[in-house]
Parts: sequence; structure tokens; C-alpha cells
Amino acid sequence: MENLRRQFTAAMAAPTRARGYPPYEGQHVLIVEVAPGLAIERVIDLALRAVPSVEPGILFVERQFGVLEVHGSSLGDVRRAGQPILDGIGAPAGDQLRPRILYTDVIEDITDQHAVLINRNRQASMVLPGETLLVCEMTPALFATVAANEAEAAAPDITLVDVQMIGPAGRLYISGRSSSVRTARDAIDPGPRVRGGPRPLGIRGRGGRSDGHFHRII
Repeated sequence: MENLRRQFTAAMAAPTRARGYPPYEGQHVLIVEVAPGLAIERVIDLALRAVPSVEPGILFVERQFGVLEVHGSSLGDVRRAGQPILDGIGAPAGDQLRPRILYTDVIEDITDQHAVLINRNRQASMVLPGETLLVCEMTPALFATVAANEAEAAAPDITLVDVQMIGPAGRLYISGRSSSVRTARDAIDPGPRVRGGPRPLGIRGRGGRSDGHFHRII
């Protein structure tokens, strides 16, 4: 993931999230999720031995998955850290799971009681009563980080309330003015506004709309 945005970087660098070396705005990130979870210990060993210049920010083992985040100021170094991982586990980049949107909704004029409950559990900034709230759920969970960064790139004036990137599904909360929140939503999920089954996660970046595959190593 290229060019970390300010709010997303702050959320990633929070002490409850980044137990290692915190990233800085503008750096580049490689995030890996594997199962079984303990395989992530081999993954970090492969990455750091091959490219010692990248720094690990997150190393987490949960019930089903292991998650690693490494970052650096050199995009080339971050990209190079990914290939030894693939070689070491014997998998091509094309084997990564396709991101899917499970649910998305825009809630206008959020009530004060609702805002209080969200703010008790959020890990980033506060949502304020009267703002518009975007909620989004996707799989695999780590793609919530991609969605958060791309949403902030598309609408810098939004407020990143929470990004949950570990577990069976990733979840994202964003608030702000209705127009900005909808711009952020369209950057994450440019598909038709329908409810129901899952659909590919589309990201609009400098490379245009994604077809559901992420051609960069994530």
C-alpha cells in the first residue's frame, strides 16, 4: 500500500495497534495475513532477513489468522520484502484472496446517543452528533486498511473513526459531511448501491478502478 495518509497513519501508529515501530505519513506498507496464525512468525523472519531496512509495526496472532505489517520510506524496499515471503511459503501473489464487500451503509444525522456508543469503542477519532457516518464490512479483514487509506485520499476532510483489520472480517467507520462521506464510500465501493450478497471491493486510485484483484502486494 503506497503513500500512507495522515489519519490512517495515526491510527496504525497508536500504541494499542503498533506494538513495534510506528509508521509515518507518506511511507509505504506491506500487510500480510496468513492462516494458520503462527505461520506469521516465519513470514516476518523471511521479510526482515531479506530486507533489513523495512520496519515491523504490527505482529499479531489471533484465533485463526496471523497479521504482519512492515513499512519503509523506500517503495522498492517494501516491494522487495514481499517476494521472499511468497518464495518461502511457496505461493504466487495470485493466490491471495479476492477482497469482497459484505456490507456498506451511509447513516445521515447520527444521533448523540449513537455517537457516544461508537466513541466508546473507536480506535481513532471521534464521530460527532449530526455528522454522516459510513460503515463498511469486508473480507479478508486486512483490506479494511486499504479502504481506509484510499477513502482518506479521495476525501481528506473526512474523519477516520475506526478501522478494524484483524479477525474474520474487516470493518471501517468514517464520519463527516454527507458529500465527503459519499465520496469516500465511492472510492471504496464504486459498485451499484444494492444490498444483499457480497461483491468485489473496488478501489479507485491512480491506477483506476480495481476489478477486485489488487495488483500491488498487500
